[in-house]
Amino acid sequence: MTKVKRWMLGSVAMTLVACIGVDGAPPVQAQRQPATAAASSAMPTMAALATRYVAEKKAPGIVLAIGQGDRPTSFTAKGTIAMAPGAEATSRDTLWRVYSMTKPITGIAAMMLVEQGKLKLDQPIGDFIPGFKTMTVLTDPANSLASRPAKTPITVRHLLTHTAGLGYSITTKGPLLKEYERLGLVPFAANRQIEAAVRPVRPTSLREFAERTATLPLIAEPGTVWSYSMSLDVLGAVIEVASGMPFDRFVATRIFQPLGMDSSYFTVPGSEVGRFADNYIWAGDNLIPGDPAARSTFLDPPSFPYGGAGLVMSARDYDRFLHMLQNYGELDGRRLMKRETAMLAMSNLLPKGVNYGSVAGTTGGSAGPTSGYGAGGSVTLADTPGGGPGAGTYGWGGAAGTIAWVDPKNQVRGTVMVNYFPADRWPLRADVVRAAYTDLATSRPRP
Repeated sequence: MTKVKRWMLGSVAMTLVACIGVDGAPPVQAQRQPATAAASSAMPTMAALATRYVAEKKAPGIVLAIGQGDRPTSFTAKGTIAMAPGAEATSRDTLWRVYSMTKPITGIAAMMLVEQGKLKLDQPIGDFIPGFKTMTVLTDPANSLASRPAKTPITVRHLLTHTAGLGYSITTKGPLLKEYERLGLVPFAANRQIEAAVRPVRPTSLREFAERTATLPLIAEPGTVWSYSMSLDVLGAVIEVASGMPFDRFVATRIFQPLGMDSSYFTVPGSEVGRFADNYIWAGDNLIPGDPAARSTFLDPPSFPYGGAGLVMSARDYDRFLHMLQNYGELDGRRLMKRETAMLAMSNLLPKGVNYGSVAGTTGGSAGPTSGYGAGGSVTLADTPGGGPGAGTYGWGGAAGTIAWVDPKNQVRGTVMVNYFPADRWPLRADVVRAAYTDLATSRPRP
């Protein structure tokens, strides 16, 4: 259990290195041949970037998806889905662990219920999970679980924006972390070795997860501090109650199916393992297997669907999701939400007086001096000087290096797929954004 605790404290790479050997998984033969994703000739900077990352062995494979307006998405796919000899080439249909890029999807699912009137932004979540009606707040978090009664109830807005006062097993420290470990409040899967230690104590349903979470004190008064947390996982439980259907089914029927996202999974089917990328860990200058696809923990049903970090997806699928948001709720003639709802979801929803200023790069998130927070993702509040994402750009990243953003002002969207820990090993986010807007500036149709 010591290894698992180190991982929960944020030492993901070191724990995984200890848990597994340095041998790679055997080559996986694809069971179907996905469409080849070639780089558009209009995106030479993006193509050069992807080629360089693979050539310099920064990642075995990479897929970049950049779209503008309703023109066809430009997919750039380089390298292979694994380091093993004979591994398949990457493509727009390769499957990747997107981890925290699940959060915007959960956030948008909640906003759909807000539109329907089944949720309200400032509604206490105790209306759905009674255990949250009476919460306490730690008074000495570094040393004890001593607490006082909370003055403010946790609301849907708080869950959407990480201002509920909840913690996370990857960031929380002290006595509260030990309670998270004891109660199995770890809504995250790394590999089967770690799962073997965590799963026996983890709740087996979203409702049980939320109810256990409600028994513990908060790290801060709700609505007063931005703290990266498992709030989107708790939100999944609220969505279940408010919608009257399992969270994963709601996401599938309300988002995935209407958008034709047929490569988005909480559990990867065995029939699709041939296009599933291996996950790796950077240990010093060595890249070693962390979760080989052929024996991945994502081939096993999770304890419950993790609304904060549970999905495996293709670049094509995530681009479809972003394209819908770029169009403020509509794609290919199908409207998933009202324009006003999409705009609200991608706006700064932080409670008054709360600022979002930074987050560890290893979480896969993004932050800056002009950032706010919307429905499960950060929001850029000002245009990027000298060109780049415009005010209102919304998105998030994943712990294994994936990146996604949508820039409605400039009608731009971007998805980046790689799989390695830690996410900030390379400056991929800055490199891709710079390359994307450079190419888009030169390829934009002349008036």
